[in-house]
Amino acid sequence: MDINSLRGLGVALITPFDKTGEVDYDSLERLVENQIQNGVNHLLALGTTSESPTLSPKEKHDVVRCIVSTAAGRVPIIMGCGGPSTSDVINQLEHADLTGISAILSVTPYYNRPSQEGLIEHYKEIAYHSPLPIILYNVWKRTGCNIEADTTLFLANECPNIVGIKEASGNINQIMKIVKHKPEGFLVLSGDDAITLPLLAIGVDGLISVVANAFPYEVSQMVNLGLNNRFAEAREYHQQLLDITQACFKEGNPAGIKVVLALQNKIEHYLRLPLTRVSEQHQHYIKQLLTVN
Repeated sequence: MDINSLRGLGVALITPFDKTGEVDYDSLERLVENQIQNGVNHLLALGTTSESPTLSPKEKHDVVRCIVSTAAGRVPIIMGCGGPSTSDVINQLEHADLTGISAILSVTPYYNRPSQEGLIEHYKEIAYHSPLPIILYNVWKRTGCNIEADTTLFLANECPNIVGIKEASGNINQIMKIVKHKPEGFLVLSGDDAITLPLLAIGVDGLISVVANAFPYEVSQMVNLGLNNRFAEAREYHQQLLDITQACFKEGNPAGIKVVLALQNKIEHYLRLPLTRVSEQHQHYIKQLLTVN
């Protein structure tokens, strides 16, 4: 796989549900098609935004197969695979159907709060056993565990099968250090929609987006203009999207983006417990933003 195919805009796909609580595969197919038609560069299945912890093993398999089948090779697919147990993540990889998958996004082990040494050993084991390239996923607000810049750089240099990181720490100093000192070919992808424009200015390689579920064209334009150093034009899209981006995360993800998608008539407005809808007041605010834009 050409690692450069994972530059640009990736989308962390939501999982649509119907009123009975089942996965709505028809809406998922339409969502994937809409992303591809609007110029996204790759797609992420089973990321945080997919509500993956609420999906059964069979549903995870079926969701991935639906995305891969609909994409039909037109864009690369990344698959999320992570957890608090190193051996369990390896077992998942060994038993998953990886047909049509280009890379694995693996979140830091949550709940255990491992040391930096523990993170290094965890990812070394996963990289050794994975048949596909690994992208680290650093999102400490969810996992309670930050991959420090020196740890990322060590793994980038020592493990050929670790090819990038999705950085959602929000720590721009940390991200700048990784960008400056990373080996050639190692991808640094933003995991924060709202700060992607300044991150593009310091040299990140793209974004794995939540907001692009609803606005794939606009986010794609912003990211790819930024990658081509056309920042005045990219800033126009950033400003256009900023209020709705912040609104999407105010009361949790994917609750916010599912409001937007439901108002766009792309999905029905359902989540799985323990996730619930955003407040009526915030739904009204999001609706107002969409009317203005």
